[in-house]
Amino acid sequence: MELILNHSLKNLNTFGFDVKAKQFLTVSQEEDLKDVLKKFYADELFVLGGGSNILITGNIDKTVLHINLKGIQILNQSKDTVIIKAMAGENWHDFVQFCIEQDFGGLENLSLIPGNVGTAPIQNIGAYGVELQDTFVECEAINRQTLEIRTFSKEECKFGYRDSIFKNKFKNQYIIVSVTFRLSKKLHQLHTEYGSIQKELSLMDIDHPTIKDIANAVIKIRSEKLPDPKEIGNSGSFFKNPIISKEHFLSLKEEFPHLKYYKVNEDQYKIPAGWLIDQAGLKGYRQGDAGVHHRQALVLVNHGEATGEQVLDLAKMIQRKIKEIYQIDLEMEINVIS
Repeated sequence: MELILNHSLKNLNTFGFDVKAKQFLTVSQEEDLKDVLKKFYADELFVLGGGSNILITGNIDKTVLHINLKGIQILNQSKDTVIIKAMAGENWHDFVQFCIEQDFGGLENLSLIPGNVGTAPIQNIGAYGVELQDTFVECEAINRQTLEIRTFSKEECKFGYRDSIFKNKFKNQYIIVSVTFRLSKKLHQLHTEYGSIQKELSLMDIDHPTIKDIANAVIKIRSEKLPDPKEIGNSGSFFKNPIISKEHFLSLKEEFPHLKYYKVNEDQYKIPAGWLIDQAGLKGYRQGDAGVHHRQALVLVNHGEATGEQVLDLAKMIQRKIKEIYQIDLEMEINVIS
């Protein structure tokens, strides 16, 4: 392990902000991770995974610890299912592709989501009708103060919509080192009803899709709708889709007859945040180099020289506008680091 001073994080955050870390370390082994935690107090460290769900607003006056633990292991399998463990530093999309190549089903709808395996449970990542919690078995995490390794069950993680116990009660207390999933080997449960997947499969002339077909459809849809962070800085979906009451929904539907929505239950409705931003006339809007993407209003982008503060200012302006028009509070999906 090499301790690097004043290290640029430009290539380690998907917005591409050229912020600096006071000190920087990469760990590739669990023992190295324990050694670092022995040497540094928890509040002296900033833990960084794939850098895909964060908005860094300035230089980090701490030691940035980059988690780069690698490895994929099949723990157990039967005729119908497989239990598979991935280390925290594995790239999420690469892991999904590995599972699909083995014909292990359950993660195909989560293709092309940026980031690493270790940060996926924190956010309970989801897309196209599927969430990480649907296949999650457990994760191993190390306590940053005691160095105790604890195994968290699905129930203990308290998953919610883009939420988990690691974003609340145990925020900054644990570092996830591995995640275990239960995936199907036969009779895959396919989810094609959400978004444009069925339409894309039809365009591909596929009537009986495999999990690989669904992954390819998702990749095509995401590639067309969402910008590649390698080409223009962004962190994917910036805001959560708000869930509102039935009373609020009926009031909005009367005022905005073309309102897009998904019924959650008898009392709640989910409204696409991207649709709200688009209808507010903000798709493609720019404040300097901070902007709303021209194809997907849910994505805020760095056109080149934007700072984290400028993107945050843009996000707050969008929140005010949506509140003013729809009386809806948009909640940021990403983590703001200031």
